[in-house]
Amino acid sequence: MKEEKVYSPASGYLMLLVVLLMIVFPVLGMIFLKMFLLAIVLAFGLFLSIGFLIVNPNESSVLVLFGAYKGTVKKNGFFWINPLFTRKKISLRARNLDSESIKVNDKLGNPIMIGIVLVWKAEDTFKAAFEVDDYHHFVDIQTEAAIRKLAGHYPYDNFDDEEADVTLRSGGEEVNDALENEISERLAIAGIKVLEARISYLAYASEIAGAMLRRQQATAIVAARVKIVEGAVSMVEMALHQLSQKKIIEMDDEKKAAMVSNLMVVLCSDKDASPVINTGTLHQ
Repeated sequence: MKEEKVYSPASGYLMLLVVLLMIVFPVLGMIFLKMFLLAIVLAFGLFLSIGFLIVNPNESSVLVLFGAYKGTVKKNGFFWINPLFTRKKISLRARNLDSESIKVNDKLGNPIMIGIVLVWKAEDTFKAAFEVDDYHHFVDIQTEAAIRKLAGHYPYDNFDDEEADVTLRSGGEEVNDALENEISERLAIAGIKVLEARISYLAYASEIAGAMLRRQQATAIVAARVKIVEGAVSMVEMALHQLSQKKIIEMDDEKKAAMVSNLMVVLCSDKDASPVINTGTLHQ
């Protein structure tokens, strides 16, 4: 497999002077001196003018002569090369790929929508020009394939897989690093360097989003109820202890059970309690 090699072209300014002389003097000679044989020099000068090359900053030009790779000009400036060279310009600038959200299945088979932002640039011009047919399209397709593979390795969250330490939603840098490594391996064949890759959009697919939202709400309600019950039990225990310690009222087990029941109903209810005033004795 060939590798990229740097080509050092001649200065374009010196050749520009030579070409101008080969064009101007034959034209003057044919007009004033009627020396029509100078047309050969004129034609050769016009042919040499095809070899001028301008390379802008962060651009490159891949040179090919009759199917043979001759090198890549990466230095920016005004140059002259063999007019028979075929040129293919490749940008070396960093580029953004903001992928559209695609539907994939996570590790547990749940359909999710995921999109990423990719920052990349062409690093090896030989591979970008000759190892793949169209390196722009290659980046798009391989990025989508990497997204699908990544989603299959992690669950969306740990509701269904409590043992999962890393999920797509909470994985953060670890998931982004795995995504970047996966894309880098796939794009290496095209000479592409991945500068950054991260998840920009993540959500459940529309067909299960409602059900998953209700599940999350139910989980939150259960967690809140657990805290409420823990607090209510502590308050009831404290009330019984203080009543017994201060000897405000003597209660047998049946009265304690009734008091505990009433306090738990009041403390754990999601609505305000409606007290009933007892105008008789404690036992009525």
